[in-house]
Amino acid sequence: MTTSTSPQPRPAGWLARWRASDVWYSFCQSRTAMAAALVALVCLLGAFLAPWLAPHNPYDLSQLELMDARLPPAWVPEGSAKFVLGTDDQGRDILSALMYGARISLLVSIASVLLSMLVGVGLGLLSGFVGGRVDALIMRVCDVMLSFPAILVALLIDGVGRALFPNAHDTLAFAVLILSISLTGWVQYARTVRGSTLVERRKEYVQAAQVIGVKPWRIMLRHVLPNVLGPVMVIATIQVALAIQTEAALSYLGVGVPPTSPSLGTLIRIGQEYLFAGEWWITLFPGVMLVMIALSVNLLGDWLRDALNPRLR
Repeated sequence: MTTSTSPQPRPAGWLARWRASDVWYSFCQSRTAMAAALVALVCLLGAFLAPWLAPHNPYDLSQLELMDARLPPAWVPEGSAKFVLGTDDQGRDILSALMYGARISLLVSIASVLLSMLVGVGLGLLSGFVGGRVDALIMRVCDVMLSFPAILVALLIDGVGRALFPNAHDTLAFAVLILSISLTGWVQYARTVRGSTLVERRKEYVQAAQVIGVKPWRIMLRHVLPNVLGPVMVIATIQVALAIQTEAALSYLGVGVPPTSPSLGTLIRIGQEYLFAGEWWITLFPGVMLVMIALSVNLLGDWLRDALNPRLR
């Protein structure tokens, strides 16, 4: 006598699990989160697809005409339909410069946040799991780093870098931005991960792994780390917006990217010189772009914080 067995259901893919999760349900229920995600997606696509979407290449000197400098937007009587949002003092198209500038700002902010996350999560995990003198040393370093703002660190790194490498300003500018933002941004990750690790290391699954002889580094990476990444993702989302604002502030002060590679902060600094002369568009549109990116990312961070909080479910 044969018995028929029903086929075992195949495990759902990651996309199906994601659409069935509480986080996706919370996202679909939040109009603010969806609007912020849409704005952030448009800005990201416009930035990273700038070589194909931008009407002009602001880095191509052969396309620049000084006769086109400081033209107003197309809807102003003196404007030109060739430049929808006007031009800057070098004759660069503002719309194209916004796309390329947002790409620089996003690349710098994402790189600095990833570096901050790598350093902060690693040190926080080590501090909370090992404890003792290692914990005390790392936390004192965090206290010292909290007393240095990112702008001051950037000025120090830029001064030392120019003294050591006087002919590498263009390459040094990006390194200064990433290092200065990372050196002051890893502290929040370290403190958050340390607090979560102190709670996790006293739980039964960690003690069971220690009893059966699992190595400490394996316990930290395979067992403790996945359980402390929730707050890290929230901090990383908010840190992206802060990094974009910091990069814009440093570029505005002249410590950021060179004028030949205009970021949003550089465009605002250039437009500020002509603001009282009536060329308001050079500053206004980069400022609006900066606010849109930072606000949308901040709103997504606030939604993610609430979505991952079990007390609010």
